[in-house]
Amino acid sequence: MPGAMDTPVQFLKGVGPRRGELYHKLGIDTIRQLLWHFPRSYVSFGDCIEIAALEGDQICSIRAVVVRKSGEQRIRKGLSVFKVTAADDTGEITLVFYNTKYTVDALAVGEEYFFYGRIGGSAFRREMNTPQVFSLGEAEKGTLSPVYPLTAGLTSRMIAANASQALELAAGELNDFLPGEIRLKYQLCELEFALCQIHRPKDMPSAEIAKRRLIFDEFLILALALSKIRGKHSVEAGYQMKCIDSAPFYQSLPFFPTGAQKRAVDQACRDMGRNIPMNRLVQGDVGSGKTLVAAACCWTVWKNGYQSAMMAPTEILAMQHLNTLRRQLEPFGMRVEALTASMPAAAKRNVRQRLAAGEIDLLVGTHAILSDGVAFQSLALVVTDEQHRFGVAQRVALAQKGNQPHVLVMSATPIPRTLALMVYGDLDLSVIDELPPGRQPVLTYRIGSDKRERAYGFIRKHLDEGLQGYVVCPLIEQGEADMGLKPAAQYARELAEGPFAGYRVGLLHGRMKQADKDKVMEDFKNGELQLLVSTTVIEVGVDVPNAVIMMVENAERFGMSQLHQLRGRVGRGSQQSFCILLSDARNPESRQRLGMMCKTNNGFEIAEFDLKLRGPGDFLGYRQHGLPQLAIADLAKDVGLLENAQQAARDILASDPEMKEHQKLREQVERIMRNVGEQIN
Repeated sequence: MPGAMDTPVQFLKGVGPRRGELYHKLGIDTIRQLLWHFPRSYVSFGDCIEIAALEGDQICSIRAVVVRKSGEQRIRKGLSVFKVTAADDTGEITLVFYNTKYTVDALAVGEEYFFYGRIGGSAFRREMNTPQVFSLGEAEKGTLSPVYPLTAGLTSRMIAANASQALELAAGELNDFLPGEIRLKYQLCELEFALCQIHRPKDMPSAEIAKRRLIFDEFLILALALSKIRGKHSVEAGYQMKCIDSAPFYQSLPFFPTGAQKRAVDQACRDMGRNIPMNRLVQGDVGSGKTLVAAACCWTVWKNGYQSAMMAPTEILAMQHLNTLRRQLEPFGMRVEALTASMPAAAKRNVRQRLAAGEIDLLVGTHAILSDGVAFQSLALVVTDEQHRFGVAQRVALAQKGNQPHVLVMSATPIPRTLALMVYGDLDLSVIDELPPGRQPVLTYRIGSDKRERAYGFIRKHLDEGLQGYVVCPLIEQGEADMGLKPAAQYARELAEGPFAGYRVGLLHGRMKQADKDKVMEDFKNGELQLLVSTTVIEVGVDVPNAVIMMVENAERFGMSQLHQLRGRVGRGSQQSFCILLSDARNPESRQRLGMMCKTNNGFEIAEFDLKLRGPGDFLGYRQHGLPQLAIADLAKDVGLLENAQQAARDILASDPEMKEHQKLREQVERIMRNVGEQIN
C-alpha cells in the first residue's frame, strides 16, 4: 500500500489540481519528489547590503522603506509593469514588478521590508527586477528563506510552505537508506535531519551539513546505478588479445610517443586482454596524438590475427585518418582501406567483398560502415572518433558488426573529468594530457571590428611569407543577414575582391557537395590556396601544418569548446601560430569567455571554466543518455564528494554485489534504473 511519500502533491493543503499542474512542469508529482526538489540558494536577512554599495548583476537582499509607488503601466496586452521606490539611509532603488498587482498593493508606503533579487540598472540608478518581498515579521521567524527553481505561477514561498507540510506528513517514512558505517566514515548527517535542514534551515552551517549529505547521496546512487548498468552489459568478449610488445610499432615512427600516449595504449591493450569487451574513452586535447593510440591498438589486433574498424564523423576526417594510418601501418603489411558514402558503387562493392573475405585488416570510414551490406570476417576492435558527434545507438550498431568487439572511443572535445564520468558513465577513461614535443601554444587575441584592417594586414604578412591561414565565420540562419552577418560565400567573395585581392582565397561550407569539399581541402593542403574562408566544417580534424593564423568572425557566437576546436586547426607545425577572435560583444559573459580563450591553450582548463559558467546541462548542449539531471550536486565544485561516493559504491558492491544487505539503498538505485529503462540484476 502506497505511503505518504507517494501521495500526489496536489492533495497537500493549498495545492489542488491547478497548482498540481504547475508542480508537474517542474517534474514534481508526489511528496517524495517535492522533498527532493531542493533550494538553489537562501535569502539571508542578516546579510543585507546598503543601497549605495550595490553592484550590477549581484543577487542580494536589501532592507529598505517603501517611499512611493507608481501606477500600473501597460506595456502591451497581457503585460503590466509596476514601479516602487524604496530607500535606506544611503540611497534609493527602483523595484520593478511585472503582472503582480497584488504584491504591489500589499506594500505600504512608509513601511520597511526585506527585498531579495538581482541588481540591474545603471551605476546612477539601481533597479531590482521582480524581487521577493519579506515583511520584518517573516524575517524574525528565521534568518534564512529558501529560493527554489521555479516555473511561472509558483513562488519560493509557496514551495517552502508545501515542503514544510510534506515533511510533517512523511516524518514517519524518512527511513535512512545509507548504512551507518558509511555515514560515520564520511561524516554525514542522517537523512531526516538533511531534508528538514535543506528546506527549513536553522542557520547556514546546518544548511551546508544537509547539502553535503544530499550531494553524497546523489553521487552514490548514480555511481551504483552506473556500476549495475555496466555489469549488466558486461558480456564475454568475442576476442581476447594476447599481450604484444608495442616496441616495434613505436620504433617505426618518425617521432617518439609521449608518456601519456604510451600510457593510454598500455591501458587499452590491458583491457583487450581481459575476457570482457573493452569500453574505453581516450580523451586528449587538440593535437595530443589520439590517432597514434588508435593505430597502436589496431596494430595489436592485427598481430593477434583480427580486423579493426575506425568510424569518423566526416569524410574529410575519415580520409585524413586513412592517410595517417596507411603511413603508420602499411609498412608492417597491414591492409588499410576506406569506405565512404561518396565512393563509386563498384569501389564500395569491392571493399565489402574483400572485407567479408578477411582481406582487409583495418577499415576506415564514415557512417557508411554501418550500412546493411557491410560484414566483417573477424571484427575485434571498433574505434569511433569524436564520439559526441555519434549517438550511443550508432556506437552500438558498429559494435554489433562483430562478436562482442572491443570499443575504443576518441574525443578531442575537452570534458572535465567529473563530467566525463557522468556523460560516458559506461566507459573507462584515459586522458592524454601531454602535447607532442615541438608544438608551441597558439597566441590568442580578442579585438573589436575597429581593428579589423590591422588584422587583415597581419594575415597578409604571414601569407606573403609562404604560410597559410583561415577565416572562420558562423553559420548564418535565415534572416540574420539583415543583422549585418554575412553568409560565408558572400564574405569570401568580398575578401577575395577587397583586402585579399591577388591572393588565392578558397571557400568551404557544409552545404557544398562532398567532392567539392574534398577538392578545396586538397588544394589548401597542397598550398594551392593561401587563405581558406570556412564555416565550422573545419572544426574537427583538418590537419595542415603550414596554416599558422586564424581569424574568427563574430567569435561570441561560438561556444568555448568549439572555439578551442577551431583554434586547434593552427599550431600543428613548428611555427608560432596565432588566433584572432573578432567580437564587438558587450555582454559580460561573452567577454569573460573570450578573455579565458586568450589566457590559456589548455582545453581542460577551458572546459572547467565553461562548466562553472554555464552548468553541466548547457555545457553539453544536449542529453547524452537518460540519466537524471543532478538536483543538488555541482560537478564543478563537488569533486571530492564525487570521489568519496564512488569509493563507497565500490566498497558496497565488493562486499554485497547484489545489494541484498542494502535493500533500502537498492530501492533508490532501482528507482533511477527504472527511469532509464534498465532493471537491476
